[in-house]
Amino acid sequence: MSASTDAFLAMLATERGAAANTLAAYRRDLAQAEEAIGDLAEADRDAVASLSGEWADLAPASVARKASALRQFFGFAIDEGWRSDDPSGALPAPRSRRPLPKVLVHDQIAALFARAETEAASEEPKAVRLLALIELLYGSGLRATELVSLPLSAVPRDAPFLTVTGKGGTTRLVPVGARALEALSRWVTLRPQAETSRWLFPSGKGQHLSRVRLFQLLKALGARAGLEPAGISPHVLRHAFATHLLEGGADLRVLQTLLGHADISTTQIYTHVDAARLVALVNSRHPLATRATSD
Repeated sequence: MSASTDAFLAMLATERGAAANTLAAYRRDLAQAEEAIGDLAEADRDAVASLSGEWADLAPASVARKASALRQFFGFAIDEGWRSDDPSGALPAPRSRRPLPKVLVHDQIAALFARAETEAASEEPKAVRLLALIELLYGSGLRATELVSLPLSAVPRDAPFLTVTGKGGTTRLVPVGARALEALSRWVTLRPQAETSRWLFPSGKGQHLSRVRLFQLLKALGARAGLEPAGISPHVLRHAFATHLLEGGADLRVLQTLLGHADISTTQIYTHVDAARLVALVNSRHPLATRATSD
């Protein structure tokens, strides 16, 4: 990695509060570009244009992500006085439709929770922990990283809200429903390392449960519930939370706040409700819906 690229990544971490996963993605994309065309602070427009060939076999979404990383770097390089030109116009700009999120239907959610509740009835700590985890994923719409990194101090005391640290180090209050509160209470009672770990979901050696382990636990639960494991993940439960709230009439701006989205356009992807439901809504709620048609 060049010194200029390291400086850019340091800026993302300190000034923008970029998360570790975000920084790792930027580092990987910029390092690959440098391998192909050399120091990005000195690469000319033709060299930048040659990346189209390097990225020819990549998916449009991957090309768009890499191009975005380089555009931001070139903007930073100009601000720092390393470059007087902006070669980002030579980058490919593929048009890719954002894929609709996978969503579990209500019957699948019911099957998943029924299995988790049955297993947790034994009061075995790991089973109760798993119930608390899925209650927060589906009941509060947390991201996987937000969930596993919750400190014990985040558990609600006087009000049914979690204080969650999201992307970029931003914090938000997330409501916790009665079911999730009950599951959390059960877990805190059984939780090991109560005296030594600051994490709500500890995993030994002072660490918290990992995102990878959370994925594994969910997929295994899905299999035991008779669901296809490939269709189960923390993000799928977050998508279900958002979609089902919209189906229930939640306001898009409120949903944006709950999910911790900086831009409303990110939240709008959850408006992919089925056409039949929209037609039924218009027929039942429109002011003229109850008026008889004239002959």
